[in-house]
Amino acid sequence: MDIAKQVNYWLKGGREDMAAARSLLEKGHVRHALFFAHLALEKTLKAHVTDYTKAVPPRIHNLTRLAEMTALTLTAQQRAFLLTFDVHQLEGRYPDPKQARITRKTGGRKIIQAEEMRKWLTAQL
Repeated sequence: MDIAKQVNYWLKGGREDMAAARSLLEKGHVRHALFFAHLALEKTLKAHVTDYTKAVPPRIHNLTRLAEMTALTLTAQQRAFLLTFDVHQLEGRYPDPKQARITRKTGGRKIIQAEEMRKWLTAQL
């Protein structure tokens, strides 16, 4: 397996998914935007897993678990962010009508945080 090619594959997917997240947010599809922002972080972390393990990353979605499979040194704040952001992959797959709707403003702030995290993760490769 060409590791560099696989790392670039995951990074490209992360960039594309973050662009999709911004586009969805602009159209008011906040839940979907956050789901794609989660995908962007997931794929960027999978680039790290591939780079560190020299293997195909597992088919999991948990950001914290993926980060643990890398050589990354995350701050407590970064770990907390990944932990709390995981709710958006679940909400995207299994929406709960009882859960409070996230406003576009709140979603926008979360996507900015996710983009900052994605950029930091990319810079660590």
